[in-house]
Amino acid sequence: MRRPEVVVTGLGLVTPAGCDRDTTWEAVVAGRSTTATDPALAGLPVSLSCRVPELDHPVLRFRGAAHLDPVDRFGLVAVAQALDHAGLDPRAWDGSRVAVVTAGSVGGALTQERALARMAELGPGFVSPYFLPGYLVNMACANIALRFGVTGPSLFSSTACASGTVAIGLARDLLTTGQCDIALVCGADASLTRLMVTGFTQLGALSGTGSRPFDTNRDGFVAAEGAGALVLERPEHAAARAARPLARLIGYAATTDAHHLVSPHPEGRGAERATRAALADAGIAAHEVDHVNAHGSSTRQNDTVEAAVLRRVYPHRPPVTSAKGALGHTLGACGAIEAALTVLALAQDTVPPTAGLTTVEPGLDIDVVAGKARDHKSSVAVSNSFGFGGHNAVAVLARA
Repeated sequence: MRRPEVVVTGLGLVTPAGCDRDTTWEAVVAGRSTTATDPALAGLPVSLSCRVPELDHPVLRFRGAAHLDPVDRFGLVAVAQALDHAGLDPRAWDGSRVAVVTAGSVGGALTQERALARMAELGPGFVSPYFLPGYLVNMACANIALRFGVTGPSLFSSTACASGTVAIGLARDLLTTGQCDIALVCGADASLTRLMVTGFTQLGALSGTGSRPFDTNRDGFVAAEGAGALVLERPEHAAARAARPLARLIGYAATTDAHHLVSPHPEGRGAERATRAALADAGIAAHEVDHVNAHGSSTRQNDTVEAAVLRRVYPHRPPVTSAKGALGHTLGACGAIEAALTVLALAQDTVPPTAGLTTVEPGLDIDVVAGKARDHKSSVAVSNSFGFGGHNAVAVLARA
């Protein structure tokens, strides 16, 4: 039986391209890369990153905000933007009918790194009592609930790079089972520490030159940080307050490869099952998909496997784009950020280009948008997220 739809009524973005929705969208549509040499990573084998610019927002002006890890700051700002976009005032709502579902990879990585350094230098007595509240993976969720008076369900998803999309699916479940009327979904990640970047380098996952998804010369991703937030509502709740939906979430599915800890199944079996299940959940045929926001990580193996899945599932070759060329790989946040970008693409009849892409690798045989944005009216778009651990998640979004 087809699951009831939910609607998207607000979006918020904090990315390396800018600390708001419009600035980020403009950069992605322009195909502008945010990759830069990072002084904080100096001396490491790879010192490129995509960092969020200096951040300031009224939601951060409260006692104790200075002790927040960047991941919590990014999440709070993205959610505040999304609420404003949705026309929702937390002072006026019934918080028990609101849920928060957040996503990320490792929690407060910078807080952890600083605490370890302080302990090594000065001893355990000098570790701040703010360490654990800044480090624990659930604290972005807790801070959002606390700041906006949310007393309904609160959940955290950590499924590597699929986390943000999984959070969207979990939020939909809360809405369609009647556990809430509004769900605040937020993917946030701030993992640009020397240790985390070294870890990805040791796995051979990072590029030393720049992100170029699906390009014949791609050599890895550029680590990035940021947050994306979406306000999801039951359609009747949005209608009752005369809110104008931005898009509809009509399908979702998740699978696991059970193949390897950091490599996708070579035939993309899990990714393909997730894609086909999401389309079935949406009650649509593959040929009804008008464009795909690919995971497009810029690694040789992942892009090759994803392209093969796209060829099999979508023989009509819809336009494909990857935001990671412009924004880098925001890890656990990318699913939420890219779902928000997919909503904007649907609303503005535009498929952004894949920044950094010069020549699509021969044999991939997919229609990757490159160079400049493509005017393209879409009724349905799919957003893919695939992560370490074999996690696969796919969301199907439709024009409002």
